[in-house]
Amino acid sequence: MRGRGQLIVISGPSGAGKGTVCNELLQKNDFWISVSATTRSPRNGEVEGESYHFITREKFLEGIASDDFLEYAQVYGNYYGTPKSEVLKVLDGGRDVILEIDIQGALKVKKAYPKGLFIFILPPSMEELKNRITNRGSETPESLITRFTSAHKEISFVSKYDYAVVNDTVSNACQKIQSIIIAERCRVGRMNADFLKEEISNE
Repeated sequence: MRGRGQLIVISGPSGAGKGTVCNELLQKNDFWISVSATTRSPRNGEVEGESYHFITREKFLEGIASDDFLEYAQVYGNYYGTPKSEVLKVLDGGRDVILEIDIQGALKVKKAYPKGLFIFILPPSMEELKNRITNRGSETPESLITRFTSAHKEISFVSKYDYAVVNDTVSNACQKIQSIIIAERCRVGRMNADFLKEEISNE
């Protein structure tokens, strides 16, 4: 019996390691990761349909008017969004979908698709978070302060999520997330309604 797939939304502050955790989950499971649409131009090495769906501003605005996105945002003059039809098609086919998006986008998805599973990735400590951001070597002292301040604000939204997972190690975090997903699949509310009716009628 294979029911509808689970929409798994994963967020967390910069430096928490959510991207690494998602990559590990994808290697170990038959998950489908959503590809965002954007109006910005492709960068070197980016592939249409894999990195992003690159579309015109006009087409994106038409999509907004037609309610074609689970969530969207405008960042530095360009639009980014999660195509709704692709996600729903994969879910209808019984496959789980991962969305790795920022907190603003996740809250919009929760409003549009409250049946989703919302998981927040936390660092082991704020000190460790600071170390991870610093060790990237790509931040100026000013941007480091900005990112760290932003992380404090982002963590305050953890109560909006269903689960919080501390990323002490990637393997531990993935194991916890997989356990959460398995438990969610066993929820009575997610079981196939026809199957339940058949079981009752046979008693």
